[in-house]
Amino acid sequence: MDFLSYFALGLIFFVLLSLAYGMIAIHDIPYHIAKKRDHPHQDAIHAGGWVSLFTLHAIWPFLWIWAMAYHPVHGYSGRPRKESDETKPGAETNAADRMATLEARIAELEKSGGESRK
Repeated sequence: MDFLSYFALGLIFFVLLSLAYGMIAIHDIPYHIAKKRDHPHQDAIHAGGWVSLFTLHAIWPFLWIWAMAYHPVHGYSGRPRKESDETKPGAETNAADRMATLEARIAELEKSGGESRK
């Protein structure tokens, strides 16, 4: 065999190894997305990536969608959570304190409403 035959054989091996490495590297993309987003199902997505590798990436698009569906701040809804009284800083968080405040306001309203009727 001459030099060109060895070069062609080496080139074929290089291309095949590059394709194999590329397939393995591609299957890990959903896992890296899930890891970056602190996804609660990172391990399942990673295992699904290996299963997808052996099924010629048949379920890979679904793993990618699954990894992208979770947002670290908003969860799975994809929309910002609405602020409620409990999430605002300085708001009363104790239910008993809130109940006492509401009862006092109701008593005030009943007292003022009763005086206006007389």
